[in-house]
Amino acid sequence: MVAQINASLKKIKLKDFNNLTKTLSFNIYDICFAATEEQRKEYISYIDEEYNAARLTKILTDVANMVGATILNIAHQDYDPQGASVTMLISEEPIRAQQQMNNEETPGPLQPEAVVAHLDKSHITVHTYPESHPDNGISTFRADIDVSTCGRISPLKALNYLIHSFDSDIVIMDYRVRGFTRDVKGTKHYIDHKINSIQNFIGKDTNERYQTIDVNVYQENIFHTKMIRKKIELDNYLFGLKKSDLKPDEEKKILQRVEREMLEMCSTI
Repeated sequence: MVAQINASLKKIKLKDFNNLTKTLSFNIYDICFAATEEQRKEYISYIDEEYNAARLTKILTDVANMVGATILNIAHQDYDPQGASVTMLISEEPIRAQQQMNNEETPGPLQPEAVVAHLDKSHITVHTYPESHPDNGISTFRADIDVSTCGRISPLKALNYLIHSFDSDIVIMDYRVRGFTRDVKGTKHYIDHKINSIQNFIGKDTNERYQTIDVNVYQENIFHTKMIRKKIELDNYLFGLKKSDLKPDEEKKILQRVEREMLEMCSTI
């Protein structure tokens, strides 16, 4: 049944506006080791500055431009002691005649000028959560991002750009198409584009850096993908010190802590 619908998607002639709601939700996690309380505070301060509300607003603005949306309203906030949020309401904008919409199952662009689409009643949000373990040196940064669109384009076209905007050790993604749209004959259609895996919307170079697993419910138009870094270069996970500063047993112990943190997060989410 799904295959039959997918095969005829390009021929759908709609009665009115496309009423399908497509929602992409994903969490990214960055992990590091900071040996002292002072270093952990410095890491939180660094993350807070690196991903403050102003920078997050710039990233979401790029996403809105990427899918051709008109920004109606922006609310942004930096929190005390840490974290930030941005909520952006977006609406439709006429499709530019010189550019064609592309819902093909291919990676999205890395620059916001590349894709234009038609949106209505949509929003983009991001919330950040820096935190640290009280005694084992592990600190983490989490960003929750939601891109919800109503119309013809899938927010998956912004996924490749978003992943490249954050340096992520773990990425957990959910994509769901809800509701239905009706063609001129009155037939309901519950999806309007072909999709086998979220992975197909991510660049090959990115996919190669991660171990990836899909858990999809095709008949419900629900797609779930987990990504975790394949290689751990310890120097990339140390804050305030270098691998050369460590004794072999210290290096091994820290590496085990980082690996355990990543596996626990990926297996329980």
